[in-house]
Amino acid sequence: MTITFIGHGYVGLVTASVFADLGNTVWVVGHTQKKIENLKKGVLPIYEPGLEEVVKRNVKAKRLLFTLSYDEAIAASDAVFISVGTPPKENGEADLSTVFEVAEKIGKHLSGYTVVATKSTVPVGTNKKIKELIKRIIPAKVTFDIASVPEFLREGQAISDTLHPDRVVLGTESKAAQDLLLELHKPINGTVVATDIETAEMIKYASNAFLATKISFANAIAGMSEKTGADGLVVLKAVGLDKRVGSNFLDPGAGYGGSCFPKDVKALIAIAKKHGVDFKLLKEVEAINTDSILAIIHKVKKLLGHNLKGKTIGVLGLSFKPNTDDMRDAPSIIIINKLLQSGAEIKAYDPIAMGNAEKILPDVAFAADSYEAAKNCDALIIMTEWNEFRQLNLSQIKTVMKKPIIIDGRNIYDPSEAKQLGFTYLGVGR
Repeated sequence: MTITFIGHGYVGLVTASVFADLGNTVWVVGHTQKKIENLKKGVLPIYEPGLEEVVKRNVKAKRLLFTLSYDEAIAASDAVFISVGTPPKENGEADLSTVFEVAEKIGKHLSGYTVVATKSTVPVGTNKKIKELIKRIIPAKVTFDIASVPEFLREGQAISDTLHPDRVVLGTESKAAQDLLLELHKPINGTVVATDIETAEMIKYASNAFLATKISFANAIAGMSEKTGADGLVVLKAVGLDKRVGSNFLDPGAGYGGSCFPKDVKALIAIAKKHGVDFKLLKEVEAINTDSILAIIHKVKKLLGHNLKGKTIGVLGLSFKPNTDDMRDAPSIIIINKLLQSGAEIKAYDPIAMGNAEKILPDVAFAADSYEAAKNCDALIIMTEWNEFRQLNLSQIKTVMKKPIIIDGRNIYDPSEAKQLGFTYLGVGR
C-alpha cells in the first residue's frame, strides 16, 4: 500500500517509519527544506531510541520517501494521515489552524479514491469539518472518506508502541474506509476498536485525561502521606496491586509534562465547557499537578531558606521523561525559572535534552556530566529518572557538593542509603 504522512514530528515520523518497515511505500511531507534534506540523509529532528536505524534502513530501501510536494506524495496514496501539532491556545482550546491548513492542501491534490485520516489529537467534530473543507475544493471525479485514527505513543517507547499497541482505534463512517484501514493495520499487534469518528476522537482525550488523573491522584496521596507520616510509595504500591486499578501511572513525583497530557487535559476542559459541562475533576487534576511541581521548590526553600541568592542548585534531568529530548511543558522549566527568580544559580545536566534546553533556559549553566552539575552545589534536584542517574556514585557526588542535600523529584534513590552516606534527603511521598 502507498500512504502519506503530513508532518514529521514524533507521531508522523515514527508511524511512517514503522509502516515503511512493514513493506509499504510511505511518503512524509514536510514544510521545511532543511529538515526534509536532513531526513533524506537520516538526520532526525527528534531523539527516539531505535528510530534512526529504522529511518535509514527504509530510506535506503526506497520505501520511506521525504518531500515538500503534496502533489508528488498524495496523488499516489491510498491513505493520507494528518500528523501535525495541535498546541493549546491561551483559553486551553486546541489550535487547529495547521490541521485545517494541511487538509486544504490535501484536498487540492487528491486523485481517485483516498482515505484522509487524522492522527493528530483533535476535538470531537473536527474530522467532520475537515470533510466539509475538502468537499468544497476536491477536483472533479475524486472520491474520499475521512477517518480518525488516534495515536497512543509513549515517547521513548514509540516504535514498540506502534508495533504492539494496547489498541488500534479506527473511527470511520464508511465500510470502504474501514476495510482499507483494517488491511493497513493487519501486521500491527493490537486489539482493534472499530467505531464511529466522534467516538474515536473522544477516546484519545479520555485516555490521556484519565492517565493524568492517575498521576495527580498519586501525587495527592503522596502529599497527604508526607503530612501524616505514612509511606506514600507503599500506599500507592498496595493500591496498584488491585487489578481493578493497576500500578501504571501511580508513581508520585514532580508532576506530569510533555506534549500530550498538559494540552489534552486543557483541551478536554475546553471541549466540555463548549458543550455546557463544567469538568471540575480535570480542573483539580491540573491544580494538583501545578502543586506537585511547586512542591519541589518548597522543599528546596525548606532546606536552604526562602532567599536563594548566592545559592547554587544542581538539576539532573531536564526532559519531561527519560529516553526523549522533548522539553515541551517539562516540569524542570517551571522549577528552574522559579529558582532563578529567587536568586539561585542553576547548573544542569541531561543526557539527551540539553540542546533543546539551551534554547529555552538561557540563564542556566549546562554541565558535561552529573558530577560536574553537582560540583559546589548547595542542593541537587533529580527531575528526570534517566537510568544513568540511578547508579551514580553518591559518595563521589557528596565530596563535590558544597552541602550534601538531595531533593529527589522522581524517588530513584533509597532514602536510608542516602542518609547513611550523610545526605539530607527529601523525596516525594516519603
